[in-house]
Amino acid sequence: MQTTNERISIDVNGTEMGAYVAKPAGDGAWPAVLLFMEVFGINAHIRSVVDRVAAEGYVVLSPDLFHRTGPGVELAYDEEGLMAGVGLMGQVTAAEALADVGAAIATLEARDDVAGKAIGAMGFCFGGHIAYLSACEFPIAATASFYGGGVAQGVPGNEGKSTVERSDQIKGRILCLFGEKDDYIPAADVEKIRTTLAGTDVGHELVVYPGVGHGFFCDIRPDYDEKSAADAWSKVKALFASELTA
Repeated sequence: MQTTNERISIDVNGTEMGAYVAKPAGDGAWPAVLLFMEVFGINAHIRSVVDRVAAEGYVVLSPDLFHRTGPGVELAYDEEGLMAGVGLMGQVTAAEALADVGAAIATLEARDDVAGKAIGAMGFCFGGHIAYLSACEFPIAATASFYGGGVAQGVPGNEGKSTVERSDQIKGRILCLFGEKDDYIPAADVEKIRTTLAGTDVGHELVVYPGVGHGFFCDIRPDYDEKSAADAWSKVKALFASELTA
């Protein structure tokens, strides 16, 4: 499916947040998906994933979660980029991130080209954490959290109880995807997420791909694994088709 894309600006309590939006080409209305970036910003890879999801028949919006301290930043997948991104991530609080998500949802809901049963969300690493947190705090029908860092440890800015402790607030379905060899997310954290979700009534699936590391979905990162990425993509497509399409 052909897509179109644009850059937009969203007001968040008096500050301007940039966002990248892609949707199917032509007239019509489609279900909406929020896509949350890694610490590397809305770079070429993230934009390519936004475009890829849009090609499946969705209006996809990726908000710039670093708009307060590093607006528009696009970092490379190297040590320098990682350190810069981690520094920016450390300045984001849960309250700020949730304000951003709320404004992004309101923007999607106001668009004439958005329709469908509900809104979905997905994210990677830092964005995977924000996707999980958003599922706890907003009526998001379907969430795919790729290797969400810190979900079992706390929330951005360490404000209040950890994200995993909010799991019983999730109103939709959630898919959590991890790599067995992830150097950034301990196996104990993954098990805590698994156990916590199992103790709720939340519809969920948690997958650990054997032998792969962090960032296995990104085809320009060293940990990219084609087989795991393809399987994860098929699960995301099935989840969104089931929960978001009318």
